[in-house]
Amino acid sequence: MKTEPAYSPILDSILGYTGRDWHKLVLPAVLLVGTVLAGFVVREILFRVLRRWQRKSTHRLAEVLIESLRGPIIIWALIFGIYFAIENASMADRLEHVLAKSLFALWIISFTIMATHLAGAMVKYYGGGGAAGEMPATSLTKNLAQIAAACIGAGILLHHLGISITPMLTALGVGGLAVALALQDTLSNLFGGFYITIAGQVRLGDYVKLNTSEEGYVTDISWRSTTLRMRSNNYIIVPNSKLAQAIVTNYNLPEKRMTVAVQVGVSYDADPDQVERVLLDVAKQAAADVPGLAADYEPTVRLSPGFGPSTLDFQLYVNIVEFEQQFAVQHELRKRILKRFREEKIDMPFPTQTIFVKQ
Repeated sequence: MKTEPAYSPILDSILGYTGRDWHKLVLPAVLLVGTVLAGFVVREILFRVLRRWQRKSTHRLAEVLIESLRGPIIIWALIFGIYFAIENASMADRLEHVLAKSLFALWIISFTIMATHLAGAMVKYYGGGGAAGEMPATSLTKNLAQIAAACIGAGILLHHLGISITPMLTALGVGGLAVALALQDTLSNLFGGFYITIAGQVRLGDYVKLNTSEEGYVTDISWRSTTLRMRSNNYIIVPNSKLAQAIVTNYNLPEKRMTVAVQVGVSYDADPDQVERVLLDVAKQAAADVPGLAADYEPTVRLSPGFGPSTLDFQLYVNIVEFEQQFAVQHELRKRILKRFREEKIDMPFPTQTIFVKQ
């Protein structure tokens, strides 16, 4: 006596359906394939329009949209294709409802992933790190934008699945105090970084110096720390809570241009008016061909600090375009001043002392 396998009725019903009613599968299959192909066509047309727009514009919105929509469009076409196929296939109403609900959940997930990527890209490309009053594109702001998009998508998905988020919020509220006590340092750095980013007094690309002597270019502000790149190309990692409490000198605010001084010492026998005239002449000539030296700024000379132990000390004040260029400008000005002083017979003496000996 033979025993039939347990799965034979299900297999027989499937084979019987495909054998007897195979023509009923043609329309769903055509709809599925047609929708996916239509997705490819729509994506190609849309990307061509966006690329043409990108070539005519100065902003990068089209590039951001292309990067964010490249994969999701095909996924959405596949989801809609399966949905149309299910709607036109003969199956139980309950199974059709479950599949439709699952497909909509998948669409929410894919849209949330796309929105998360798009939010991060928008912050990256349009963060105003170089303009006052705008939020810089730091790791912190990028992560906050992505987390916000992900939370909104998760809330919509839970609502679609019939899961109430009120108990979750209540549990988070009760456990929030314990988490805050356990993660005091982490939360302090997080809110410190958020405050630094929102305040806009320390931005990406700014050259800053702390009262604890650390200085460098701000390269990133993350949830825990701020990264400074020194002029020697090394990194300084400063916790956000420390930076928020530090006294900071920002050499890029209120503008990048700044005034620097070149100190010059001459002999007490030199004519102060002649020294002043020569220094101004050197600075004005250098403004035409020295990179980084502002040509629209009128240089000034002051007899300051004045009467030194062995020299008359002058200060030549010039304006530079940004902090980094001051060293090259001072180097070039000192060479030109030395050459001009030799031409004008202006002496720059060595330190001397006069000793009086009483008999």
